[in-house]
Order: sequence, then C-alpha cells, then structure tokens
Amino acid sequence: MLYPVRRVWRPAIYQGGHTARRYFEGWYFKQVDAAGAHVLSVIPGVSFSADGANKHAFVQVVPGGGEAHYFAYPVESFSFERERFGVRIADNVFSEQGITLRLADDTAEVHGDLGFGAWMPWPVTALSPGVMGPFRFVPRMETYHGVLSMDHAVTGSLAVNGTLLDFEGGRGYTEKDWGRSFPSAWIWTQSNTFDRPGVSVVASIAKIPWMTRSFVGNIAGLLLDGSLHRFATYTGARLACLDVDGATAHLVLRDRHEELDVVAHGGATVLLKAPTLGSMDARDAESLGGTIDVTLRELHGGSARVVFRGTGRQAGVEIMDERGELTPASCEDAPAAG
Repeated sequence: MLYPVRRVWRPAIYQGGHTARRYFEGWYFKQVDAAGAHVLSVIPGVSFSADGANKHAFVQVVPGGGEAHYFAYPVESFSFERERFGVRIADNVFSEQGITLRLADDTAEVHGDLGFGAWMPWPVTALSPGVMGPFRFVPRMETYHGVLSMDHAVTGSLAVNGTLLDFEGGRGYTEKDWGRSFPSAWIWTQSNTFDRPGVSVVASIAKIPWMTRSFVGNIAGLLLDGSLHRFATYTGARLACLDVDGATAHLVLRDRHEELDVVAHGGATVLLKAPTLGSMDARDAESLGGTIDVTLRELHGGSARVVFRGTGRQAGVEIMDERGELTPASCEDAPAAG
C-alpha cells in the first residue's frame, strides 16, 4: 500500500507527505508524575506558512506552571519514519516507545529521556480510521485530529532549567493535530489521573467549517475498565448543553444509550503558539493542573443510572470561545436525561 494511502489508517505517523506550504502538524505528549504532583506537556511539530517562505520545525514545552517555551529549528532538522511513528527534530526524538529531549537556547534548557509503556489508541477500523471517524476521509478540512494513546505508563525524568522532574511510575497521554489552522472556537479537556487506575477522559467541542457553512462538532471518549465509551458527532452523540463561566466549562454529551457529563475547571493559563494558515502566529491559552468532574450515565427506559463518577486531576483545559460560537442550551435549562 502506498504511503499516502497507508497513512490514513496510521494517524500517529507524519501526515504531511511532501506538503511545503499552508500546513502544520504537531504531536502532543502530556505526562504526569506518579504522585500526581507535576505535569508537563511537550509538543513537537512543523510549520509551513501560506506562501511557503516561513517554514520551520519546533518543540514547545508546556509546564504545569510558569511559561511555555518554544524551541525553533530549521525545517531541514525534521525527519520522520514512514512505516511506524518516529519523528526527529535535531537531537530530539519522539516515538511510541518514548521521547528524548536535548533542547537548549539562550533562555531555556530541557534535557532528559522518557520511556512509554504500551499505548492505548482510539480504535482504528477500515471505515473509521481513528477519533475523527468517517470525517477523516473528507479532503481539505481545516484541522484533522488523532488520539494516539488514552493512557500509558511513563518512566524516566526531565531536567527543566535545572529542576529535575521525576516521571518514574507516572502516566502519559498522546494526541495530535494537522491541517491549516485551529478552529475559530473550541473547548478541550483531558485527564488520566484518577483515583481509580486505568481511567482516562478526553472531550473536545469545536466549530467546524463545512462547505460554505459550519457546524459544532463533538468528540469525547471515556476509557473505563478497558472499554472506550465514545461520544462523537459521527456516532450520533449530540451536545445536549454547554455552560462556560471563566475558566470552567460544563458540557453534556448524549446519545440513545449513554450520557457523559463533564465539568472542567481550569486554572492559570499558559500561552502557547498555535497555527493559522500553517504559520504558528495564533495563540492558545491552556491550563495544566486543572480538574475534571466526570459522570457517565446509562440511559434506559426513561431513567438514568450512574455507571461511573470520578474526578481527574492535573487536567489540561482549553476554553477558546470568546464570541460564544459554541453555546447551545444552558445545562440549567436543558431537559434531563431520559
């Protein structure tokens, strides 16, 4: 199978091919230490401006507190494997087995090695190649998304500006985005640090351009007891309600059989660089170290039964909806499940 076709069913590998303008691609590695006290995200990627004149590779390091740091490299320092996920940017290596960081400039330094256990990816099937489902086959979408691992073990440590962060026995999460630009409005949250081992949740609401119009799409998954409960536009799940109050977002996703109730509480945000028409000129405000209150209900015969309730810590929270483009009915006014 030719690489351009094969990569559709392998969302982890580089999707850009020979693209050299109006394009970005980035992987998001989030890790939390064993005690749940420290969180750090690392985002490697590439950026090609609309005219192709501005192109570079980068590694963005996002701490749980303080400021993010953006390490830029010549695009020629970026290389990738075709048969499996493997990306290199200068001396920095990223794979399913772990990451190696050798980052340094005039203002920051990050060194270390992390090892990963077996990844738990969003299922890939012939007609639904990952978290986007059949939307993955739609050409020229603004942004494509992949959830590469809902949860995996982490070993090793990183030294960030002289401070050692020990991630031995910690947990990790990995996703990615690629395309032209981030949406004009979105809400995203994720945590796999629960009191109950093996639980992970990710939820995303975004405004999606579609032909000459747009729609609000939703993707969410709750990993519980080895099973992934999926709530997506293409599975028939709908956004029943959404409330945003400052750094807190409350959303309910519902299909005919289940309901996922998520309340994400963010904290102080860190400003990240984000793509617009391929260039990393936009901004994304992310809070690490938040919490997510999650409730899964089973719907049957006009009643709702709680299947799971828990709170995820060291959560990532992004609320980017200044113009209220996403808001349907308030959760206070929405009809109850069942």
